[in-house]
Amino acid sequence: MNTTDWNTSVYGQAALEDRCAPRQRVNIPASLRPSGGRGFQTVVLDLSLGGFCANALQKMYPGNRCWLTIPGMEALQAEVVWWDAGRVGCAFANLLSPIVHDNILARYRGDGVFRRV
Repeated sequence: MNTTDWNTSVYGQAALEDRCAPRQRVNIPASLRPSGGRGFQTVVLDLSLGGFCANALQKMYPGNRCWLTIPGMEALQAEVVWWDAGRVGCAFANLLSPIVHDNILARYRGDGVFRRV
């Protein structure tokens, strides 16, 4: 795929836009399941429309799929972008809807305490 094709693809455009998406610092207890592996408990440390950063003591490999489950929500498919010393950065397979993103932020105001909306 040449650069022009990548820049005009839907994912390419979303990835470029995501670089500008604000990352919200959060503290959300969740579970993360790597493809072909067992799920484990984690804490999501930041969240944007395009992805998240979370604790991951087990090594995760860039390019692999994973699923993030936040309490009360269906699992969100993502791709590992990086892993470094117990933290993982992932890009969602589909951008979060701004409404879903805002609802998550309303439920978890950075202190890890669940609030029903």
